[in-house]
Amino acid sequence: MQNHKEAVRKFYDAIWNNDEKSIIPELLSEDFSFRGSLGPKHRGHKGFIQYMDFIRSALGNYRCEIIDMVAEDNKLYARMLYSGVHKGELFGYAPTHGKIKWDGVAVFTFDQGKIAELWVLGDVHDVILQLTRYMG
Repeated sequence: MQNHKEAVRKFYDAIWNNDEKSIIPELLSEDFSFRGSLGPKHRGHKGFIQYMDFIRSALGNYRCEIIDMVAEDNKLYARMLYSGVHKGELFGYAPTHGKIKWDGVAVFTFDQGKIAELWVLGDVHDVILQLTRYMG
C-alpha cells in the first residue's frame, strides 16, 4: 500500500503539477478510466491527456495538493485541494483571471501495480460561486 501512496504522490506532483506527461505510461494502465469533476469521463492515456489539456487551458498555475490519503487493498482515497487561475472558458464563464480553489476527493483503483481507474468528485458548486463573484 505504500507503493500506492508513492504512485499517487507521483501522479499529482509529476503529471499534474509539473505537466510531465511522459511518465503517464509508467503510472497508468493502458485502459485507464478517468472521471474528473470538471469534465466528462475519459478512457486511455490519450483521453486523459485531452482532459489535462482542457484543464490547463482553463486554469493557469493549476495545482493539486494532497491533504490526506488512506489506502486499503487495491484502493486509495485522497482528500484534495485543487487551485488555479481562471484563464480560459470554464462552465460557460469567460476568463476572469481570478484565483480559484476547491476541495475534492479522489478514489484510485490499482491493478497490477498501475492506476487503472480514477474517480474524482470536486466541489463544483464552489468553483461556480467563485467564478460568479469574479464576474461582479
